[in-house]
Amino acid sequence: MIILMHSSKTMRPPTSGLAPTGTPALLDRAEELVAYLRTLPPAELARVMKVSGDLATKVRDLYAEWSTKPDRQAPAAATFVGDIYSGLRVDTFTAGDRAYADRHLRILSGLYGILRPFDGISPYRLELGYRLPPGPYANLYTFWGTAVAEQLPAKGRIVNLAANEYSRTVLPHVDAARVVTPRFLTVDQASGQAKFVVVHAKIARGAFARWLVTGRVEEGAVREFAEIGYRYDAALSGDAEPAFVCEEFGGKGLSVRLT
Repeated sequence: MIILMHSSKTMRPPTSGLAPTGTPALLDRAEELVAYLRTLPPAELARVMKVSGDLATKVRDLYAEWSTKPDRQAPAAATFVGDIYSGLRVDTFTAGDRAYADRHLRILSGLYGILRPFDGISPYRLELGYRLPPGPYANLYTFWGTAVAEQLPAKGRIVNLAANEYSRTVLPHVDAARVVTPRFLTVDQASGQAKFVVVHAKIARGAFARWLVTGRVEEGAVREFAEIGYRYDAALSGDAEPAFVCEEFGGKGLSVRLT
């Protein structure tokens, strides 16, 4: 079984003290992208990324400082910051959890393509949906082509916890029958109906990945997820899209946005 997550825009500098244990499989392609991105002035980065001039200057500086040197890197899962990583809580993994995660968990990335959670990376900003200037890098989906999907095993279940923007690098290139995409819903207290809440769902995706890793969950048992208030709901589920519903969200303490 392979578990798919995606990267985040916000990243920590490489000061966690946790040493990487691997090298990104498509590092040569990342280096190619960085070499190109270093040629873009802040004004062009601001246009492409739809950010302020000040932030674009910081992005330019990130790429100027980007490095493959071990002392300038940290493990991917310890570098990305966001609700899905708040749910994953990789800092509490045991050595056995880390080894299992490196075999089964993959992070989809605009710059690196695909990462194991403890591959060494350097901070960057590059969303897959960005439309870069005309040329060979204009469309990152075209740039990556089938390269990301080719890094996955040819057989076995794929649990897709990645956002659509990222899973597009994999799903068109694998047998759809292999893919399970869980949905996470929260009961609205006013209407009593289960609905999609973005922050809740992001944390739940991370918590689901954590549960799969720390519990060494077999692919046939994915419906047994019962963390942070969620339970499987057969009525709202399909074979490829199991639905998990929480009456009261139990992951508020995992996100700085929820208190």
